[in-house]
Amino acid sequence: MNNLTSMSTFLLLGFSDDLELQILHFFVFLTLYLMAVIGNLLIIVAIIVDYHLHTPMYFFFLNLAMIDLGFISVIVPKSMAVSLMDDRSISYSGCVAQVFLSLFFAPLDVIVLTIMAHDRHIAICNPLEYDKIMHKGNCLDMVAKGWIFSVFYATLHTCCTFANTFCSNSINQFFCEIPHLLKISCSEIYLVEIGLLAFSCGVTLGCFVFIVITYLKIFATVLRIPSVHGQKKALSTCIPHLTVVSLYVLTGVFAHVIPPSDVFSALDVPSAVMYSVIPPTLNPFIYSMRNNEIKAALWKILKVVFSYSDVF
Repeated sequence: MNNLTSMSTFLLLGFSDDLELQILHFFVFLTLYLMAVIGNLLIIVAIIVDYHLHTPMYFFFLNLAMIDLGFISVIVPKSMAVSLMDDRSISYSGCVAQVFLSLFFAPLDVIVLTIMAHDRHIAICNPLEYDKIMHKGNCLDMVAKGWIFSVFYATLHTCCTFANTFCSNSINQFFCEIPHLLKISCSEIYLVEIGLLAFSCGVTLGCFVFIVITYLKIFATVLRIPSVHGQKKALSTCIPHLTVVSLYVLTGVFAHVIPPSDVFSALDVPSAVMYSVIPPTLNPFIYSMRNNEIKAALWKILKVVFSYSDVF
């Protein structure tokens, strides 16, 4: 194959060549995207406006909502445009930006989820020390370090990926994903990126193990709570968190541990949808919509909006 490193565009994978299926894909993704945007924006506004929610737990909710909103916005709109316009092309710079931003938000999501597990562990297992450990400065410090690490992580992977030369411009995925970019690489530099991806999967798995161990300690503490109501209240916030963490981490690791090859797998697209679209859409509902304090804050906002609209 000819070296196409000087190409100006890549070609993304279309979901179907059938026009009706393309339109169906557009509306399905549009529905999921609107759900994610509206849900996460409502959470962000509610937490910012209601001072009762200015606590460490909701500060992490706020960050998670912003991250999920950014992550899904990097991937889904372009995929919808591909189906709507029947144009699979994405510019070289657009592909670089998509890789960088997706790799910025993805690890940051895992970091915040891990911090949230730590926060709940302190709140349930060591409540007397909670204010001392999870004070405002410490919360800001943990999240800031996560943002800085994610910038470094995204920059490193993006540079290693696009330092390669490419022998094709056709990507077998609906967005610019590193494993599929490496499949069309025709230089040996891709081996370095494969090593970095394997290391990243190991670190992600380590975060998942930390969360599991943390929740084992939480469950052990919850079982010692004499009140059944207290146990249910604690578990109601733990189980949804673990469910989304399991979905996000397991599908993400599954999608990225597949070694580069020229063979297209039917599992590539579904696994990518699972880790890139579903969690950002479900997070605001699983984490926050079941929370009475969030619900109360949202009702207050809606009442203000409706009363303001009645004036006009």
